[in-house]
Amino acid sequence: MGSSATDTHTRPSQYETIYDNSTAMTAYDPIHVRTTDQLLQSPLAQSILVQDNGSRDPSPELEAVIKGEKCFTDLIAERVRKAVQDQGDQSKKRVLLSQLLHTGIAALFHFLQSNVTGPPLEFDVATVVLGEKISNDKSVLDTIRTKTLRDLSVDGEAVYPLTPNIELFCAAKAILVDSGVLGNAESPLVATTARLRVNFLHQKMLSEVTGTLQKAIYDDLELLSPRVLGGESNSSGAEKAAFLLERAAVHTHHGFDSKARSDLEQAAVANGFEFALTGKLGKRTKFQNRDITQLVVLAKSATDTTPADSEESRKEESSGDLKPKALDLNDDTLLETISFAKDGGSKPEKITTVQDESSLPASLASVDPSDQPKLNPLDSAILLAIASAITNNSPDHGLTREETLPYAIRVIEGGSSNWQIYTQALLVRSRCEAFKSRTVERGVLQMQALVDQVIADTATRDSAVARTSTVTNQHQDQPATFLPRPQESESAPAEERLEYIWTLDFQTRWNLEAELAKRWVGLGGLRTALDIYERLELWAEVALCYAATQREEKAKAIVRRQLYRPTSGDIVDDEENERYEGPELSSLPVDAPRLFCILGDIDESPAMYERAWEASGQRYARAQRSLARLHLKSEPPVLDKAEEAYKKSLKINPLNHGAWFALGCVQLNQERWDDAVQSFTRTVQLEQDDAEAWSNLAAALLNVSADGKPAAKAAEVIPSEPAKTEDDEDDEDDEIAKPEKADPYKHTRDALTALQHAARLKQTDHRIWDNILTVAASLPHPFTPYKDIVFAQRKVIELVSPKRGEKAIDLLILAMLVDYLVSGPEYETLLIPVEGTDEKILRSGTVAGQILTLIDEQIIPLITHSAPLWFVVSKVELYRKQPTKALAAHEKAWRATVSSCTQPAFQMGDEKKWMEIVKATERLVRDGYAKMGGMTKEGQGEDGEELVAGDWRFKSRSAVRGILGNGKEFFEGTDGWMRLKELQGEVTG
Repeated sequence: MGSSATDTHTRPSQYETIYDNSTAMTAYDPIHVRTTDQLLQSPLAQSILVQDNGSRDPSPELEAVIKGEKCFTDLIAERVRKAVQDQGDQSKKRVLLSQLLHTGIAALFHFLQSNVTGPPLEFDVATVVLGEKISNDKSVLDTIRTKTLRDLSVDGEAVYPLTPNIELFCAAKAILVDSGVLGNAESPLVATTARLRVNFLHQKMLSEVTGTLQKAIYDDLELLSPRVLGGESNSSGAEKAAFLLERAAVHTHHGFDSKARSDLEQAAVANGFEFALTGKLGKRTKFQNRDITQLVVLAKSATDTTPADSEESRKEESSGDLKPKALDLNDDTLLETISFAKDGGSKPEKITTVQDESSLPASLASVDPSDQPKLNPLDSAILLAIASAITNNSPDHGLTREETLPYAIRVIEGGSSNWQIYTQALLVRSRCEAFKSRTVERGVLQMQALVDQVIADTATRDSAVARTSTVTNQHQDQPATFLPRPQESESAPAEERLEYIWTLDFQTRWNLEAELAKRWVGLGGLRTALDIYERLELWAEVALCYAATQREEKAKAIVRRQLYRPTSGDIVDDEENERYEGPELSSLPVDAPRLFCILGDIDESPAMYERAWEASGQRYARAQRSLARLHLKSEPPVLDKAEEAYKKSLKINPLNHGAWFALGCVQLNQERWDDAVQSFTRTVQLEQDDAEAWSNLAAALLNVSADGKPAAKAAEVIPSEPAKTEDDEDDEDDEIAKPEKADPYKHTRDALTALQHAARLKQTDHRIWDNILTVAASLPHPFTPYKDIVFAQRKVIELVSPKRGEKAIDLLILAMLVDYLVSGPEYETLLIPVEGTDEKILRSGTVAGQILTLIDEQIIPLITHSAPLWFVVSKVELYRKQPTKALAAHEKAWRATVSSCTQPAFQMGDEKKWMEIVKATERLVRDGYAKMGGMTKEGQGEDGEELVAGDWRFKSRSAVRGILGNGKEFFEGTDGWMRLKELQGEVTG
């Protein structure tokens, strides 16, 4: 893999360096070692790996592997442990550990080269790893590989059954992980990092994420993070950025996008990388006659401090221009690239920038968007990782697919000095373009070209491609490709392709082909997709393809063919029409649990899910999740069985966010509030950006509070308390002697905190804001969070009032706010003078000021027919010593009541509505005119004599007389009629 490779025969001193050098113990190196196949052919490697004992028959150990009595990786791991134990001298032991470490990493990188990056390996893997005798015995070799692939299954999830050169991965896993002699707390970072990478690659090779590997991966991250990022680390900024990129890739694969984005932000800071997604004026189509705002990523790497004559600089000069072929768009409307305006262009019709140009740092504001500088490879990887971490396509939750594309375009158009990074950029762009009509063709064809490149670059005479007779050796009959294959001088070496591989969200070649098939399905190219799936022998995907096109019987036949014997016996004459209703095969395929689950999905059969569970040795969590969903779909839902199934799945994979959420929902329906609190707490711990989980957690907490149950489990929702200091511990005995008084509102406050988390994540969901409003208002004084109530009511009005108008206002809660307002300080104390004038304005920031602003700006403009709301306004105006406005609000309340009750009362004789009018009239006269009419108008001096309504008696008589006249026909002599007569007498008197 390059001239700088480490060779066991020529440079043995470097092995000792790894375990003796203090820098190697604490510094993070993203590349670690560069290796050649000579490492795998060293005497030590051959003594551990090769199974040839010199006789014609396999060794007893190998016989145990062939019979399935022993795992191949365990066999290698035992040899590694024995080799280490046999070394008594500590210095020799350190050299041996370094040799083992280099050997394991060499096997790992060769496996990646043959399955992810290319170019083709220059040696026969089976011969180097297993020995020439076994490699020449096809039956023994195939048996070992089959057993090995089966042993790599984890929690019922299977490795791709045609994985090429699987012996290399097994060797790496046995040495770096299973042996247990490397990667402990005292080992150098490279050893722990290597173990992390093996486990992560193993996770990526499985069909779904498994809890067992996920725990091992995150345990290693917990060990590495403080050593790489802590204050005592010797790692440089670039090395820290590389580690953060690698950790972000792990988060992205496991679905923790928010954690990934946080790491990417830290990586950019560590590497001194500045970038921004913003808008620049330009033209996107050939027919635009004016510039409009276009999304673009402006990015600039930190100043390169590498000397011009360094090895890295020479390498970049020699290989920086090598990159895969990017296809042109060739569209009759869209330009190949955005044509940005040079002089600022015309004013855009609408500003759509994510970051305003005025807020850009000076270093980015001066960058020409059409001629940006080339980026550092790590910085390019940061942009691509951001694009990969953006999976949420809702505009309410951050960046959309449209805003993802510029990140990939920046890497492509700016150029990248690394072959694999440029390849990843083309892949990210093709994924984005697959969803737009004018770019979908280029997107799919570009992905096809990348797949062909990977197949050609990873094809060796031992590969799965070779087994389909497409390739027979390294130099002849190479696989056909969509684009002409680059010459060897035009292609990057393996060393460059693997240099930044762990910082990228890379895909194995079979996963990449499966993704291409999925794109063809989306375009309607079902036959092309099926050809790919069948060539890869991905029978589950073939069945799902048929099931998606309503050919469920065909799908079932394909799946059953992998699991059951034919109905007609072992001899099949017509495979197309054969039915597989016989007994199960004696040896089920490695992905049998998934196949049984697919049958269960098609037939909605719980028996198939149970069979999948048993076939996996009760380790396939997906089977129990599917079974739980089936129980919930039944009529009526069987909640107890669904809960039991979810719990079984979580016992296997306790880090599955979706299963915890579903379990919590089941427990909510069962009204098991404490259990629901625990389940939703685990949900938000795993994914803090799940608004629905926060909201459901609040609902569970409120019910626990209502039942008066203890609050032990709810404490996990609130951010943890600061760690105890020594002084705190000194007083601990005194605190124990004084038990704390129980807080009866703890659950309610916890629920409010949970709802605020949900609202922060889903700000346009009015139901969450309405819940915040209700929960906050339920806390009694002095615990009532009035500011939260005001803000929540404001948000509800903003979101709901366009459709519901004044009904968006919660009258009871508004009345509570007004009661708090008028019982507080005098209105004059809330005013502050305006400097240089005699005017006064409302003091901002106070609760009273916020309530008054809410009423003035959002409540009053919204009121149309609600008399109670006008009464509330009148109360506020009296508090502000505005009796004229208060009386006017009373009059509007009366008119609103009369207007809404006129037809049913005066035309249809509805006595209930008539009494509403009577009561409103009494209130207008007694609480309005009689109380406020004689008050002095606001704005006058002490001697002012002008009244609010000097003719208030006349207005009162007119109002009463009008109502009596309209109600005479139906209500003369009734109780309401007599009350109005009495009121009329009072006014006249």
